[in-house]
Amino acid sequence: MYKNGVSHLTATDDYEGVQKIIEWMSFVPDRKGAPVPISPTVDGWDRDVTFVPPNKDTYDVRWLIAGKEDEDGFQSGLFDRSSFQETLSGWARTVVVGRARLAGIPVGVIAVETRSVENITPADPANPDSTETVTLEAGQVWYPNSAFKTAQAISDFNYGEQLPLMILANWRGFSGGQRDMYNEVLKYGSYIVDALVKYEQPIFVYIPPFGELRGGSWVVVDPTINEEMMEMYADEESRAGVLEPEGIVGIKFRREKQLDTMARLDTIYGALRRRAAAKDLSAEEQAEIKAKMTERENLLLPVYTQVTLQFADLHDRAGRMKAKGVIRQPLQWQHARRFFYWRLRRRLNEELFLKKMATADKGSIRTENLERLKSLVVDDENSTVFEDNDRLVAMWYEDNMKNVLQKIEGLRQDSVAAQVASLIEENGKAALKGVAMALAKLGAKEREQILGLLATPPPTA
Repeated sequence: MYKNGVSHLTATDDYEGVQKIIEWMSFVPDRKGAPVPISPTVDGWDRDVTFVPPNKDTYDVRWLIAGKEDEDGFQSGLFDRSSFQETLSGWARTVVVGRARLAGIPVGVIAVETRSVENITPADPANPDSTETVTLEAGQVWYPNSAFKTAQAISDFNYGEQLPLMILANWRGFSGGQRDMYNEVLKYGSYIVDALVKYEQPIFVYIPPFGELRGGSWVVVDPTINEEMMEMYADEESRAGVLEPEGIVGIKFRREKQLDTMARLDTIYGALRRRAAAKDLSAEEQAEIKAKMTERENLLLPVYTQVTLQFADLHDRAGRMKAKGVIRQPLQWQHARRFFYWRLRRRLNEELFLKKMATADKGSIRTENLERLKSLVVDDENSTVFEDNDRLVAMWYEDNMKNVLQKIEGLRQDSVAAQVASLIEENGKAALKGVAMALAKLGAKEREQILGLLATPPPTA
């Protein structure tokens, strides 16, 4: 059952099984709606991420998450050392899922295997003609099984565990072979979208250094799927775009357009092209000019191709993504741990307040409640501190937790008062009858307090 995704973990004996269960439970809140359990850790938030993935080479993505031990010592990853607990590792191995801690804060993690893996399908004992088949699955690609694994992990993190989610996005797309289509790869891809739409905790999509996000894989992790919860970031050394530069050049700037540009910029080739268009050329002159043009093209086309590829690549970088508004901001991998720690700490507190405000005032919307929180944190409406300084806002939330909760309680009382006033306005007799029935059920002291409030004249404008 470990090979087909039914069992999340395996253990050699009961004692090890109990240990794994306890470790898993340590990531989960003690009750529904409670804050995530933050554990003390010696791996503080204020440190660099020292493991840097190689450019254009495969590596174990677990080093990106938890660090790497080698002959030179330990190179730290994004999350706390030894905190990553991988699950479902025997199934759909092109995707890595599990739970880790970021300076003690539990986070669900989904990452992408960059190496090719073997998928072994055993022979069917009931069919004597069947044989074991071994298929090679490329890294950075969603197959039907790995897409389903991703969707299942997102649902587990959301419904059962209420964990914030970090997606280290490094996909080049979905597998598009005929067998993959028959095995419903697009259906399982849509499951990812469904799971993200329903997610109720903060989600961070981060394109790691030298990572790529291409094709349909961008579609299923785009933050517009769930704008309230999802945020996308890109490393300064990452790339993202529907097509790779070679594909863009092959469509937008083919050989004919490159030759037109060459004729405009290169004086020698331009003169040859104008000369070739003349009507008074003999066959020998025409052949000679075409030979010179071909020679010039062979000399310059590789240079023009490289320039166009570099130009197309500029559109896939983090600065352009920021300018187009598809990411929140570019990041440096070395400092990513610091950024995500304070961003996560701020978002967890903020979501706690927003959910309580939505419960207290059911007619309010999220943007209104965010503005209410902002007015508590900063006095100047033109200040950008609330948007830009996660550390300051997170610490303010925690230092003023009691006061904010009191204001939310006041908001709830105002909402109830508004509902009662609306009921009295719509059907005064029935509403007052209900008030009388409620008063009859109260004790004498509570009844006197309420009657005293009713006798108090309303405040004047």
